[in-house]
Amino acid sequence: MPERIKALAIDLDGTTLLPDATLGEYTCICLKKLILKGKQIIIATGRSIEASEKYRSAMGAQGPMVFFNGAVVADISSGNVLYSSLINPDVVEFGVYLAQSLGVHYQVYLPAGISPETGKKDKKQKVETLLIDKYSSEAEFYRQHTGTNAVIKDLKNMAAMPDFEGCIKGMFIADPSLHDKIRQKMHERFDDQINIIRSHPTFLEVLNKGASKGEGLKIAMKHRELEPEEVIAFGDEENDLSMFAAAGFSAAPESAREKIRNAADFIYGSNAKEGLAVFIEKTFL
Repeated sequence: MPERIKALAIDLDGTTLLPDATLGEYTCICLKKLILKGKQIIIATGRSIEASEKYRSAMGAQGPMVFFNGAVVADISSGNVLYSSLINPDVVEFGVYLAQSLGVHYQVYLPAGISPETGKKDKKQKVETLLIDKYSSEAEFYRQHTGTNAVIKDLKNMAAMPDFEGCIKGMFIADPSLHDKIRQKMHERFDDQINIIRSHPTFLEVLNKGASKGEGLKIAMKHRELEPEEVIAFGDEENDLSMFAAAGFSAAPESAREKIRNAADFIYGSNAKEGLAVFIEKTFL
């Protein structure tokens, strides 16, 4: 009964966006029509608030949204942060060591209000900051993919600063064949203090324990006064599975991995063909 659905929780990359990370015109039109019909759109993404803004503003969505794979829930466009969770400095420092030993790229996000120069609180720093310890082809790929410019910083020294409180998330960008080894090493060191998820074929993200898209969606739903059966979640990757569990219904594009498709209630067309828009139009419009 589509009329009972009040909100759609949508992942961006691989789900809502085209393969070139742009928002298709057809998809944008359908999302705008949904909002005009009174449906709520909840963006639930691994991206930062800043890297999601052009898509949010294009579709006109408002209210609590999920960012950084659930490490931050913020009310847009008021800018109020409703929830945030940081990985501690030890996790950041070990991530640097592990990346160097495996020869892979590693990066972290500082929360807003923290100076990327000193690692200390700075009210002038209004947005989150992406930090890398050196430039690489992976860093350039991420910049092109998200539009986020990174600041080069000695991450090991930053993590050792006495006043440093931690980061929103760490990310390894590495060949998928190395992901299991990275997971194993991180869990051996930190056990259940962290949550590790894949958000892209080469992205392996490290979040604080308890942080996930599913938990972030629950927080957003609570602030929006939504029940699970009033929400359908759309996603294509491992990081979306917790969101599937939090919502009453779930859907995945046919381009998603088999594990994700098997977990979804509905399968729709590939994101390359704006399958989400087709599903929305047939189901809700």
